[in-house]
Amino acid sequence: MTLPFHPHSEIASIIARFATDDGDFPTAIDNLSLFRRCSPTQPLHSAYKPGFAIVAQGAKRLTVGTDVYRYGAGHYILTSLDLPVASHVTEASVETPYLCFGLAIDSERLSDLLARVSIPRPAAADGMRGLAVNIASPELLDASLRLLRLLDRPEDIAAMAPLIEQEILYRLLTGPDGPRLLHIALAESQSNKVARAVGWIRANFTEPLRIEDLAERVNMSVSSLHHHFKTVTAMTPMQYQKQLRLHEARRLMLIERLDVGTAGHRVGYQSPSQFSREYSRLYGLPPLRDVEGMRSPIAAE
Repeated sequence: MTLPFHPHSEIASIIARFATDDGDFPTAIDNLSLFRRCSPTQPLHSAYKPGFAIVAQGAKRLTVGTDVYRYGAGHYILTSLDLPVASHVTEASVETPYLCFGLAIDSERLSDLLARVSIPRPAAADGMRGLAVNIASPELLDASLRLLRLLDRPEDIAAMAPLIEQEILYRLLTGPDGPRLLHIALAESQSNKVARAVGWIRANFTEPLRIEDLAERVNMSVSSLHHHFKTVTAMTPMQYQKQLRLHEARRLMLIERLDVGTAGHRVGYQSPSQFSREYSRLYGLPPLRDVEGMRSPIAAE
């Protein structure tokens, strides 16, 4: 009789050995990072890039635009384009920390795989959200575990990691959320055009955004861009730009210690009152109070 395959404990054990304290840890494998948290966290506003992650222990809550995702051990999250998100760990303790690993998606390896393997292209997938949460299949867990085991065999990483990474991409492409990843990669799809629009906004988020110019740049009508952009990202282009601006302003005030007015102007706001109003709406506090509150625990350490 074949016993059920339960790799979560071994995945958690490997992560715990290499991520020994709270934090995010790069590894000897390109694109692979490990995450550990020993207590629930406050919401963290950040940008998720195209990638895949599996939770081995604990649970998390993620907000993208108006969408809310809750996931825990055995779930994977797939992000197929850059998205500003708010996330926080909801289940974690010193005895049972939140443990997760993330693998950034290499676009060149994805394109190489698609050139060699025939993947069905369902038209209905175009316009799906750019982020999905699902239960990891045994095959996906198995490939992920074999990739993590390479951390104990560094001499094998150069030869084996790229092969296992392509297997993981194949499992994602042929799994329930594969169409999301596939349509972002297809040049003729509306999702790919949205991804190009996202890339342009990210590179130019401090500049004024004219939807007509952006639509022309990605070869879409204004109405089509609005519709497909919101379908894929759960935000309008303007809302997307606003979140990028506010995330960067918060970073400038907290890390580079710029004053409120300078930070707002640096990210593209001409009106200090508009900056303060939109910042308060996103983070729940005016800029100065929010940043001072975040600095206090740092100063107390």
